[in-house]
Amino acid sequence: MARVVVVEPFYGGSHRFWLDGWRSHSEHDLELITLPDKFWRWRMRGGAVALAQALVDHVNTHGRPDLVVVSALTDVASLAGLARRALGETALAIYMHENQLLYPLAPNQQHDESMALTNWRSLMAADAVWWNSAFHRDALMAELPVLLGRQPDQTIDPTPEIVARSSVLWPGVDARLLIGSDRQSHSHEPPLVLWNQRWDHDKNPRAVFSALRRLAGDGVEFRLALAGEDQGRHGLADVLNDLEPQIVHRGWLDRAGYVDLLLRSDVVVSAADHEFFGIAIVEAIAAGATPVLPNRLSFPELIADKWHSATLYGDGNLSTRLADVLANVERYRAATDGLRDSMQRFDVAATAGHHDQAVNAAIASGREQ
Repeated sequence: MARVVVVEPFYGGSHRFWLDGWRSHSEHDLELITLPDKFWRWRMRGGAVALAQALVDHVNTHGRPDLVVVSALTDVASLAGLARRALGETALAIYMHENQLLYPLAPNQQHDESMALTNWRSLMAADAVWWNSAFHRDALMAELPVLLGRQPDQTIDPTPEIVARSSVLWPGVDARLLIGSDRQSHSHEPPLVLWNQRWDHDKNPRAVFSALRRLAGDGVEFRLALAGEDQGRHGLADVLNDLEPQIVHRGWLDRAGYVDLLLRSDVVVSAADHEFFGIAIVEAIAAGATPVLPNRLSFPELIADKWHSATLYGDGNLSTRLADVLANVERYRAATDGLRDSMQRFDVAATAGHHDQAVNAAIASGREQ
């Protein structure tokens, strides 16, 4: 059993979900150094100072760990430099939940290359690079040379070196629990459509709700459940007001209530402009919902090729696909037979095992060097 210190500056949301799941199933001893899930920009710009001091204090108290794993919302190069005397030759791995180069800009937001360059320095400083999807790895490796090409004194493409240190480690979900749970039958009611993603511009909720509004206007029957924290800053009041007759739930749920909603949902839909993995989508599919997803980003990676035609739609075809699915729920359910069970590969017990193997490999590689 190895001692692993995990440094997470944004301990909430998907970051916490990933870390708690891994820790609960890991064969290793995971010791956490965390900060609350606030002020992400500051965490990247200056959080490494406080985190490095906490890491040094931890090492002074408990001794050097076998490996340090750091979240991508940290300037890993700064952290490593500030803690170098305490860490010595301890290997560093970075877990890439996201990156700031590929994140879609919000309306009226200006691009800040400094954040993307922080990600680049972190990738260069880490001994092992762990990605939450192959799509994430490939997309960033394609764009990183373009970013560096705009900078002075950057003539060497670092992507082959980074890829050589890379592994894809999906974040785990409670897939087996959801797959093994009985779905709640409501065949006498219209299909229940689920929105269970963040209410932020990069998830493009307006596209989904506008499509549903058009279908409602055409007489298509459905019910709509809107999960998650709706903080009212999305400018969607107009379209949501029009969908009020279809809405059967809106707002945050505790875990038990959320799982109950998943098991009642017939369709889960996304029009995201940004998705590096998709925990919420995997949960809904594992619970038995038929997915209506764009044929891009990480979504093709989540679903085996044989189900792509029944689950993924091309750009501009959201309304058409939604209308067909809602009119033929049972046909689509038959066309995706086996998809629910296939989500077992994302179960937290399996993904934790893969994380543990990556820990062993990172430690062994560090010793060889």
